Amino acid sequence: MKLKTRVTHILKIEHPVVQAPMAGGPTTPELVAAVSNTGGLGSLGAAYLPPEILRQQVREIRHRTGGPFNVNLFVPSPFEADPERIERSGELLEPYRAELGIQDPEMPSSFEESFDDQLQVILEEKVPVFSFTFGVPGGEHLRRLRDADIITVGTATTVREGLRLEESGVDVVVAQGGEAGGHRGTFLGDFRDALIGTMALVPQMVDALSVPVIASGGIMDGRGLAAALVLGAEAAQMGTAFLTCEESGAHPVFKKAVLGAAEDETAVTLAFSGRAARGIKNRFLVEVGEYEEELPPFPVQNALTKDVRATAQRQGHPEFMSLWAGQAAQLASPATAAQIVEGVVDGAESALRRLAGSPT
Repeated sequence: MKLKTRVTHILKIEHPVVQAPMAGGPTTPELVAAVSNTGGLGSLGAAYLPPEILRQQVREIRHRTGGPFNVNLFVPSPFEADPERIERSGELLEPYRAELGIQDPEMPSSFEESFDDQLQVILEEKVPVFSFTFGVPGGEHLRRLRDADIITVGTATTVREGLRLEESGVDVVVAQGGEAGGHRGTFLGDFRDALIGTMALVPQMVDALSVPVIASGGIMDGRGLAAALVLGAEAAQMGTAFLTCEESGAHPVFKKAVLGAAEDETAVTLAFSGRAARGIKNRFLVEVGEYEEELPPFPVQNALTKDVRATAQRQGHPEFMSLWAGQAAQLASPATAAQIVEGVVDGAESALRRLAGSPT
């Protein structure tokens, strides 16, 4: 049984498996290339990368694979750097900085990378697939991507967002269920109203859209891929499943936390970045989370907490790291990326054969 869909055709991949673009370090060029070399779509989470580093990593991926791959960016939106909220954030961060030995923290010179400059690299390097989250790029941006024959993939957490993406002309829509780890892609309305589970979201999105849908959230193995396909999705995007693989750039302490997390040990928080994201509960998430309504928005809070997160990582201190992961984290395993892709595909094919009443 071959799992061929519109998504495998559009993305020019062998298997309907997309490795999620996790920004901040987990998606190394090695991981991206390994997934693409195994017939899936490897994805580079590039939102925090300066343009020159992004270019280097794209070229390294190309050196490692001849297959298609994806680069993901965050769509920027207006934000306010309110001095009072910034000061309040500093007050809340002070005890954690003291515990980590951070002295005289400096105000960030900028809060985010230039989306236009990052996109220019994607266009110049002729990246095969460009995915995005947090909104919809401007019409001129999308026109330039289409003119360059770059496939576009948008992220939606509600049917309304999916329709907006389809209207903009994207080729594929990712339906991000509430179970998914990392940042929520919600861009229309309050994120609290957009935590629809993957099983409920996918069939509604499929029925409403004419473009193909990729299911995301809580999918860790072949059973999840088979379920997504039965619900009408034409591929599955998996993030947490790849966090603990050999090629992942996640810190060893991060990997250990994922492998040991139970289904009820994650929460959606604004504490680390000022934008809703699901991660494993730790001291920072719980304690700062009590004051998250007082914090500055993304990307301001994200920039302000960078020194805490980076120092905690260097010291191997999981209580102050942003341990982004989904609700099915305990299904993760320390395999290679190739083994994960192959296992997911084999498992899905077996599950679908059993449903069809065919011998395995």
